[in-house]
This record gives sequence, structure tokens and C-alpha cells, in this order.
Amino acid sequence: MSPNLSRDLTLYLLARFVLVGVIAWALSLAGVPLLVALLIGLVVGLPLGLLLFRPLNARVTAGLAQRNEKRARARAQLRAQLRGDSAGQPE
Repeated sequence: MSPNLSRDLTLYLLARFVLVGVIAWALSLAGVPLLVALLIGLVVGLPLGLLLFRPLNARVTAGLAQRNEKRARARAQLRAQLRGDSAGQPE
């Protein structure tokens, strides 16, 4: 995992939690009970977070895709070695 991916993923998760907290806090100031405000914050925060944090989401998605690509290459190389291919490349 690249260092940028872990940083971006942490920032993205923290931003989503903060968004839910801000929504819940605003609703609780309006007189909504805390548990209901948290539930509404979660439901509203999911799509809103996708819109507000789109660039960060794109960086996380790209980092995960890059990591998955590396893992797939390593898995293919291991399978080739187990088959007995000396070059490690599928034929």
C-alpha cells in the first residue's frame, strides 16, 4: 500500500465522520434528539459526502485500483511459478 493511499483513505474517512457529526450537531441544535440526529446524519451524510469529497474519493479509488493491480500481478506471477513457468509470464 502506498503511503499516499493510507493518508488519503484516513483523510476521507475522517472527513466523512466530521460531516456526519456536523449534520448531527446542527440537527441537535434544532431540537432533534441526538440518536435521531445521528441516524439522519448518517443517511444524509453518505450521498452528501460523495458529492463534497469527490476529489478525495477519486484519489482513494485510484490508489485502491493501483494496489489491486499490483496484487493481481503478484498473484499471476505466483501462479506461474507454481505451474513451473520459469519466466513467470503466462503463455
